[in-house]
Amino acid sequence: MAQALDIERWNLECLFNNTDHRTDLNGVDRLIVRRGQLFTISLYLRSGSYQPGISSLDFIAETGPHPSEQYGTRARFGLSSNIDSSTWSAAVTSPPGEMLALSICSSPKAPIGRYTLNLGQSGSIEFILLFNPWCPADEVYMDNEQSLAEYVLAQDGIIFRGSSKHTIPTPWNFGQFESGILDICLRILDMNPKCLRNPGKDYSGRRNPVYVTRVLSAMVNCNDDKGVLLGKWSDGYEGGVSPLFWRGSVEILRNWDTQACQPVRYGQCWVFAAVACSVSRALGIPCRVITNYLSAHDTNCNLVIERYVNENGELVQSREMIWNYHCWVESWMTRPDLNPDFDGWQASDPTPQEKSEGVYCCGPIPVRAIKDGELTFKYDAPFVFAEVNADVVTFMKKKDGSTSKVTSSGLVGQKISTKSVGNDTREDITHLYKYPEGSDEEREAFKKANHQNKLLQEKPEPGLHITIKVTSDMRKGCDFDVFAVVTNNTEAERKCRLVFGSCAVSYNGFLRGNCGFKDLLNVQLSPGAERRVPLRLNYSKYGDQVTEDNLIRLAALLMDYSTGEAQLAMRNIVLDNPEIKVRILGEPKENRKLAAEISIQNPLPEPLDNCCFSIEGANLTGGNIISERLGCTVGPGEDAKVKIYFTPTHSGLRKLVVDFDSNKLCHVKGYRNVIIGK
Repeated sequence: MAQALDIERWNLECLFNNTDHRTDLNGVDRLIVRRGQLFTISLYLRSGSYQPGISSLDFIAETGPHPSEQYGTRARFGLSSNIDSSTWSAAVTSPPGEMLALSICSSPKAPIGRYTLNLGQSGSIEFILLFNPWCPADEVYMDNEQSLAEYVLAQDGIIFRGSSKHTIPTPWNFGQFESGILDICLRILDMNPKCLRNPGKDYSGRRNPVYVTRVLSAMVNCNDDKGVLLGKWSDGYEGGVSPLFWRGSVEILRNWDTQACQPVRYGQCWVFAAVACSVSRALGIPCRVITNYLSAHDTNCNLVIERYVNENGELVQSREMIWNYHCWVESWMTRPDLNPDFDGWQASDPTPQEKSEGVYCCGPIPVRAIKDGELTFKYDAPFVFAEVNADVVTFMKKKDGSTSKVTSSGLVGQKISTKSVGNDTREDITHLYKYPEGSDEEREAFKKANHQNKLLQEKPEPGLHITIKVTSDMRKGCDFDVFAVVTNNTEAERKCRLVFGSCAVSYNGFLRGNCGFKDLLNVQLSPGAERRVPLRLNYSKYGDQVTEDNLIRLAALLMDYSTGEAQLAMRNIVLDNPEIKVRILGEPKENRKLAAEISIQNPLPEPLDNCCFSIEGANLTGGNIISERLGCTVGPGEDAKVKIYFTPTHSGLRKLVVDFDSNKLCHVKGYRNVIIGK
């Protein structure tokens, strides 16, 4: 007859288990384990000893407010002779005695979250269960240690901003293992409307990374719920801070948590994506931030962006726009609801743009489905397909109210980028989203997607051609020239009007003030001739117009008097900020105070006031932001310099993220990789 074990006390062996499960950076004061992988605890018996085949112990593992075996949120199991890693199981793995080593394994399909495990009548233990990308039976399994180190364990990274012609790496502190962050991530799941409506069903859904990723896509923005971030793209940032203020996710998540789940103000696409990446990695889902340059926002799902210009070549604002870049995330998982060809990277977008099933969320959709034009697959394939493939058609709105078509080369979905595994270089992943332009495979994908505009496109006849050229040195604070280059590829002389203008623009396409303009009514071109028309951009004019994005949109409109046809060339340029220099003083070792000497040169022809340097870094600054304000004005050409002290807590390669802010030079980012010794 079976005899129940009489347990006096236990030791959860958190240091050993958390280290073995790669959760020790969360701390070792409580048990945090990954599903489908055994963990071992020590049991100390009050009386008797363990006898194989006679001693028994019944376990009940429960998660959520209404645990149910039907929903998979309650599991009953007993002692077995061996661990079965395909389901909840337990076995004694030490010789008989008063102290037992008890190994327990959760199901690789179990819902993630907080668990209580009853140990018969002796009491219960608590632990947190996470997705396990190291477990082949888990739907987030990833068979590459370098990729796992990057997409799950790396607490810092690079997000690419700037423009397709000039990509700018921006450092970010994901900080998913910083103190309290995992609890905040679980609170995000608990605050989602599906959980508030039906917690039993929602907790059951947490076994499925597709479900969790879709919930996060909705909860990182606050448009329908008690989500983390409020987006703002225009009219200043009163009541909050500029999205460029943030250096990482930790402060955002902590602010949301301490402010009773009120949205943090403000975010834009790279901030939404970075926070979603932090939460995904914290929960155990491999995740990375993606940047799509020249990203289309197609509001009516016709895969065409219709843009309008006036007779000066200036864009007339509309809801359908081309963002200079747009960021989203990719998460790694299988798709049991689709065929195995669509396992792997899934795109999801937490930036609130369009509603999906009545909620501001987007994805996850297999990246492979976007490439193949499979627009009926879940979720939101048409919107993401348009972001990287939409056609651009330009019309001119004339003063008399009439419109006419303008020839333009509007490319969409360029240089799709993410940080490389193991280093800070840019990996171009455009080939994962699109077949080579003009290939048979691309045409087949367009047929599947019913992308008629692309299928019916014909190559334009050679005639007048216009393009925009720029110099390599376009630094904020400098004056420089840009050029409209007009070529006559016909055999006849042509007489044209050239309107060449520039204006400040935000990264998502909102137009600001004029930065320089030229209208040439009589441009004459002999057959085969080329003419370069310069436009001078002076800091005295653009300095007060450009936003923190440092972007200027150039537009050259060429009108042929003989045919009445118009051609438009557009290009966004990004002005370079000065480099932040970081010098580490002293030998970097864990738990030893270090100093960073940080400096930046004022590139502007005017002084800088209210200068402030801030630093943060995972396991470098104790999960805090450390700031140092200058007490003096920094003149043109002078250096702003500070020394900031910090104490690293863990060894390894760490990224110190730096921000410089002032009245005229706002939120310049820099970083320094630091190897911390033991």
